[in-house]
This record gives sequence, C-alpha cells and structure tokens, in this order.
Amino acid sequence: MLLALVLFAAGIVGNLALMCIVWHSFYLKSAWNCVLAGLAFWDFLVLFFCLPVVVFHELTLTRLLGDLSCRLVPYLEVTSLGVATFSLCALSIDRFHAATGPGPHQTPKVEPCQSILSKLAVIFVGSMVLAAPELLLWQLLQETASGSLMVDVCVREPSAELPESIYSLVLTYHEARMWWFFGCYLCMPLLFTLACDLVTRHVLAQRQQRLRSTVMALTLLYVACNLPESVCNITLAYVSVPVSAALPPLTLPALGLIGQFLLFVRCSATPVLLLCLCRSLGQAFMDCCCCCCEECLPDGNSSSSSAASTAATSTLSSPTSPSPSSLLPSGKEEAAKSVLTEVAAFNRAIDSPAAIGTPC
Repeated sequence: MLLALVLFAAGIVGNLALMCIVWHSFYLKSAWNCVLAGLAFWDFLVLFFCLPVVVFHELTLTRLLGDLSCRLVPYLEVTSLGVATFSLCALSIDRFHAATGPGPHQTPKVEPCQSILSKLAVIFVGSMVLAAPELLLWQLLQETASGSLMVDVCVREPSAELPESIYSLVLTYHEARMWWFFGCYLCMPLLFTLACDLVTRHVLAQRQQRLRSTVMALTLLYVACNLPESVCNITLAYVSVPVSAALPPLTLPALGLIGQFLLFVRCSATPVLLLCLCRSLGQAFMDCCCCCCEECLPDGNSSSSSAASTAATSTLSSPTSPSPSSLLPSGKEEAAKSVLTEVAAFNRAIDSPAAIGTPC
C-alpha cells in the first residue's frame, strides 16, 4: 500500500509537471519534448486510472467499475507500452537526424508544428489500434474463494458470444500475444536504440552526448521493467504441464501483480529521470517551483517595496528631479528595443546547449 502511494504521488506530480512545462514554455515545444510530453500523458493516465483500480481489487477482492475496468485497464496498460515503444523509436530517429544533420556552425532546421503533430498522431493512433484486441480479450468472472465469499477475477479469454470472425482473430491474438509483446514491445525499441547508438557513436558533441544518455537511460528503464514479465510468460508457456500444475494457486496472480507494479514503477520513474537528465526541462521545473514558493511565502517585502516606490514617486515629482517624460524613451525607440530583446531571447533559446530539439 505504501509503495502504491509513493508511486502514485511521484508519478502524478512528475508527469503533470513535465506536461505543463512543455505546454506553457514556447521555447521547449520541440519534436523531442512533445514526444516526451505525450509519453508523460499516457503514463499519467495509467497511474491515475489503473493503479487505484488494481489496489482497490487487491484490498477488497472486488473489481471497481466491474467489467469496464476489467477490459479498460489492460487496454490502457498495453497502449502505454505501445506509446513508450514508439516514443523510444522516434527519439532514436530524431537523434540520428540531429547527429547527421547540419553542423554546429550551421543553422538547424526548424521543424513545423504540423510535422510534430503528425508524429504524435502516428504514435498515439498506432498504439491504440494495436492494443484494441485487449478490449475483447478480457472478461470478468466471479469465483467462490472461501465459503460463500465471491471474488471478482479478470480472465484473459475471449468471450464465446463474439461473432465467429472476430472470435477467431481475438483467439489468434491471444495465442500469439506472448511473442508479440516480446518482439514488438521489448525487442523493437531495444534494437532501434542500439542501432542508432552504434551509428551516431562517432558524434562527440556535448548536446549529442546528452541526447544519447537520455535515450539510453529511458531504454534501460523500459527494458528493466518489461523484461521480467516477458521472461516469466515465456517460461511458464513452455514448461511441462506437471510442473505448471505443481505451482501454488496464487503464483500466477502474484506474477501478474508484480508485472503490473513494474509497469507503474516505469510510469513513475520516467518523468523523474527526464527531469534529472534533461537540463532544459529540469531548469524549467526548478524555476516553476521557485515561482510557486515565492507566491506561497508571505509578502514580507511589501512594505519596503511600497516605501521604495513611494520614495521614487516623490523623487520624480520633486521640482529638482527631471520630468518623467524626459526619462522615458520615444515610442519608436521603445518598440525597437522590445523587438530586439525578443529576437535576442529567441536566438539564445535556440542556440543554448540546454535546449533539446528544435523550437516549434
């Protein structure tokens, strides 16, 4: 229970912070950061909806929301796996383009927003479509545990009430689900990351080294949280029937619960890892925290600031001081200075080594 609370709090705060940082900062709306924000969005959905349902079922042996949660929780979890897989592939491809793109003395291309939205659409829609069979694969059953106590159990078995054509497709997916997860959701992002790392290893720029460390850390976290469940499923599928029958009755539910909590660990640790490795995101998060702390603290300097403003006003209004009109620049000079300031800030944001990706 304590682990669930820690994962829920850390994951909700971290993913919300990552999404808000990318959404509210103009200079952080790049393809790289938008992909990370999309990953944070799906991790937030998994933690916000799936984690309470799983914990409630373990405590009360009753499925919250009944058959709906029995189908929707696996669907969201598998969709999150797909989003993480395709996001890692997209980040690896983006790192490859950044390494083989313009040199350090050339101006990088600014990726249009339509291109970024198309990438996010491919990641989201593809993941949701590939996870659609999960909605038809699970069903809720009630079993008698001890005495007359009824327990809700989610069974991974297609319903016989489905049409024959759909039932055959879902049954085929059910039989190939184990190797499909191992190949698509585990091997593909690992191979993409390793291949791009081998190709771009000769790039020694500081920015490319940060991109490499970020992608490699995300991949290692993803593989570490998904590999145990895949290994257990493959092992249990190919052991002999007497060995599997000799296992305690609570072994398979316990392994499934461990796999779910490893998924929750990955969803909670990903934003923390990104905020620590990406300097631009981490700096924006620290600035946001400092601003919130300053707003929450009591305004002890209000009297001094008001006194200073009063003194400044009296000084300006005194006969010996120059008039305010003489201190203010003309309208044209003020407009020119503001434009130059915005252009300089934009160029600094693009050329800054802390910025990751290209501005939208």
